[in-house]
Amino acid sequence: MRDFKELKVWKKSHELCLLIYDVTKQFPNEEKFGIVSQIRRASVSVPTNISEGCGHDSNNEFKRYLRIASGSISEVEYLLILSKDLNYISNEQWSNLSDEVISIKKMLFNLVKAIV
Repeated sequence: MRDFKELKVWKKSHELCLLIYDVTKQFPNEEKFGIVSQIRRASVSVPTNISEGCGHDSNNEFKRYLRIASGSISEVEYLLILSKDLNYISNEQWSNLSDEVISIKKMLFNLVKAIV
């Protein structure tokens, strides 16, 4: 069994999740059940699926959960683009968050490749 708290990708995705929660506090109230809910759920899904995958003994199961996390981080990526285009976040916020997303995507991809 793996300890998810030791994985750099889990730590980074947890930090991104916290940032997403913070930045979405400024979104319009009418987005509470729209983009805010969707991007928060997607960002939570990344470290959650990494954690859940670590709880399985099988490498194949672990990889399956990492792939689900990869899908969720891509969802976050799109929702950040949408948020920028709707002027809910600044270009600077988008750039910083996008850099984190890309880093996590690469880490997940490389971790899946490294698991035999």
